[in-house]
Amino acid sequence: MLTVAAFLLTLGVLIVVHEFGHFLAARLSGVKVLRFSVGFGKPLYTKIIGQDKTEFVIAAFPLGGYVKMLDESEAPVMPAEVSRAFNRQPLAKRFAIVAAGPIANLLLAILLYWLLFMGGVNGMKPLLGEVHANSPAAQASMKAGELITRINGAAVTTWQDVRWALLKQSLKSGVAEVDAVSGHETYLHRVSLKSLNADDLEGDLLGKLGFNPAQPVIPAIVGEVLPGSVAEQSGIQVGDRILAVDGMAVTQWETFVQRVRMSPEKVLHVVIDRAGQSIKLSVRPERMQERGESIGRIGAATRMQPSDLDQYMVEVRYSPLAAFKQAVIKTWDTSVFSLKMLGSMITGQVSWKGISGPATIASLAGQTAHIGWKAFVGFLALVSISLGVLNLLPVPVLDGGHLMYYIVEFFKGSPVSERAMDIGQRVGLALLGILMTIALYNDFNRILTG
Repeated sequence: MLTVAAFLLTLGVLIVVHEFGHFLAARLSGVKVLRFSVGFGKPLYTKIIGQDKTEFVIAAFPLGGYVKMLDESEAPVMPAEVSRAFNRQPLAKRFAIVAAGPIANLLLAILLYWLLFMGGVNGMKPLLGEVHANSPAAQASMKAGELITRINGAAVTTWQDVRWALLKQSLKSGVAEVDAVSGHETYLHRVSLKSLNADDLEGDLLGKLGFNPAQPVIPAIVGEVLPGSVAEQSGIQVGDRILAVDGMAVTQWETFVQRVRMSPEKVLHVVIDRAGQSIKLSVRPERMQERGESIGRIGAATRMQPSDLDQYMVEVRYSPLAAFKQAVIKTWDTSVFSLKMLGSMITGQVSWKGISGPATIASLAGQTAHIGWKAFVGFLALVSISLGVLNLLPVPVLDGGHLMYYIVEFFKGSPVSERAMDIGQRVGLALLGILMTIALYNDFNRILTG
């Protein structure tokens, strides 16, 4: 229910903001608006408001919306209202009305990020844990305990910043300059990004490069056992301390987790301590799919005290003015990066698996809402940027396609012919159909493979 509610809220907010951008620009330009619809298809709710008797509609199919304006190309217009028809407006006004929708989505993202940066964003400090041998980080002489401070001159304060910076750099060049400190020493590392492939950009990019976050040492004590899980069926109870697995001593929870993950459907001989008594159990982890990889899982977890994580966490907070600047930069960077990723997909440098459809958006909406309001607001800002950028693409049917026609009209001195627009509409619908097919395929593939 939380996922459904979060998904509907996401769609509702983004559609209303987008269409309100068109609506407001039209009203300010003197154009009469006939209908403001959230969703397509059969109207479920209709209310007529204002002197223009504009219909505000909530329709049955929620994946989109539209603003219908008075327009002679769609229906005859009374002579007294011809001046308020969209098609009679100067080119500049028509351009502004169409562009207002995507711009509204980008402005919403700036607002949301502004609120987040003022309220404070929590994250894990970019403190390196174990650096695997032969990884790009190891080859660049990076060592456990180093705190990453800058990447290519840009300051980073959390692991999320590090991943974002490396992701952007991977589309620019094959090397990232990483500044790090350890004790009183400062280091500059040149980390090769050439080992990254198209799938890594969507998956565990940090792990592929050898950037493993430092983690607190957590005792191997069971804090939670899921009902009906493999752990419960094997006799594991809350409070049990894991002593050994297949004869190998276990002192940390992470060690136990790794052994379970590496052993799907393999019997593990586990020794536990329960109230001072040593007990031997046989545990057979069930097989699960995670990012296309088979892993083992038993349905047991540990419990951490907040104080255990304090030294690994950081809160990033800005003053109102600084937060607004950061929000603008974040929105701009994300928009440019989205366009670069799309260009890389077209040229084959990046996998098309990065395109998501409604099912993935719904899933992420539910996950972020479950984490907390800040995570959900950040997700909402990201999707709003994606919607704004998508609609600005020069594809007929989209807002960007209409803007492309207006640019041609500006240089040509006359509107694009109806024949050209008709062909453009067909091409645009075909492109959108292909894009939606890929998005739905990726959605189902994620669902089926976990």
